[in-house]
Amino acid sequence: MQDITKLFLRLTVGIMMLFHGLHKIIHGIGGVKELTVAAGLPEFLAYGVYVGEVVVPIFILLGAYARAASLILALNMAVAIFLAYGNSLFTLGKHGAPAFELPFLYLVLSLMIFVFGSGKYALNGK
Repeated sequence: MQDITKLFLRLTVGIMMLFHGLHKIIHGIGGVKELTVAAGLPEFLAYGVYVGEVVVPIFILLGAYARAASLILALNMAVAIFLAYGNSLFTLGKHGAPAFELPFLYLVLSLMIFVFGSGKYALNGK
């Protein structure tokens, strides 16, 4: 049952994050570039969002180097929280939860994939 749970976790995180990446492929990363530059970072770093939200979710979905990929996703989410919510980290959203709820959830779930591994239903299952 643990391997099914790991598969479900990987599929959930991978598919949902891939939707974010596909949105950026279709609509561009102008907003990410603005946040990056506003934080005093070089604009080219914004292109890392394609790695974190397109390439990494594919690796997580397949279970190929899922632990390494999940760490990259966790870093991507930590940077997203810093860039988008750094000045208003403790602001509540319109439903009462912290405004950074969604990227924080992805951060925690990606760390869970790192800790538990990909399971036997993966390309390099462990």
